[in-house]
Amino acid sequence: MEAYTDFAGVYDTFMDETPYEEWAGYLLSLIEEYGIAGDVKKEKPDMTPEEAALREERQTILDLGCGTGTLTELLAEAGYPVIGIDNSQEMLQYALLKREKSGKNILYLQQDMREFELYGTVGAVISVCDCINYLLEEEDICRVFRLVNNYLYPGGIFIFDFNTVYKYETVIGDAVIAENREDCSFIWENYYDAQSHINEYDLTIFVRQEEIMKETPKGMQKENPEEMQEEIQEGTLEGGLFRRFTETHFQRGYTLAAMRELVDRSGLRYIKAVDADTHGEVRKESERIYVIAREAGKE
Repeated sequence: MEAYTDFAGVYDTFMDETPYEEWAGYLLSLIEEYGIAGDVKKEKPDMTPEEAALREERQTILDLGCGTGTLTELLAEAGYPVIGIDNSQEMLQYALLKREKSGKNILYLQQDMREFELYGTVGAVISVCDCINYLLEEEDICRVFRLVNNYLYPGGIFIFDFNTVYKYETVIGDAVIAENREDCSFIWENYYDAQSHINEYDLTIFVRQEEIMKETPKGMQKENPEEMQEEIQEGTLEGGLFRRFTETHFQRGYTLAAMRELVDRSGLRYIKAVDADTHGEVRKESERIYVIAREAGKE
């Protein structure tokens, strides 16, 4: 089953405690420390059109696996031109709604990250919130990293995160997680295979019908109300009619050693890795890790 279809409608609801602003602040600090964008707020009126175009390339950030665009908006708020790429049409519909409200300088593209294409280079690429873990084969990760290296401006920066084997094996394991809210609830059943390092989680989600109609973008709403009714499971819970749907997601855990080897194989130049929670050195117990790499090979 394809992930992030029906789940897209409640993704932001269940992610409302995610520290996006903290993530954006840290990512921007890394881009400023290692990147080549320069001061985005400083006007340079004497530039030729060619110089202006090159400056915009160096300043542009690509958010690879942007989802509903919450982090993308924060990057654009800092003054950078931003491109957001995601494979889920449903997730991008919500990202477009946010852009419509904010008016930010963001270009959204629906593409598979393993085959993404740009019209030019960018100064920085980020890919966070488990995106890389959805790539279950090392060759797919290498393919993505090679594309990143290809589309980075000379000397550009790549920052990505990944969940570790330790997190899946020790912290999540074979667990069942449930959360109940007024308009929606979910049950998360997690299964981890230690041999393949593949983590499967089955999401069962209940959403109040009125909430679906209110939150769904107009272009995605069903024109025929009877068609919506056919998708509603029979039965009324207290307080209204709820729809039930399920999605299955697969992720793979990686070690830092394995990820660093993939960075090297792809042609990127590894700079460093940090614990995503502490921003300090990577430990054996690190659950999520940021890796910083640089474009290599262009002049």
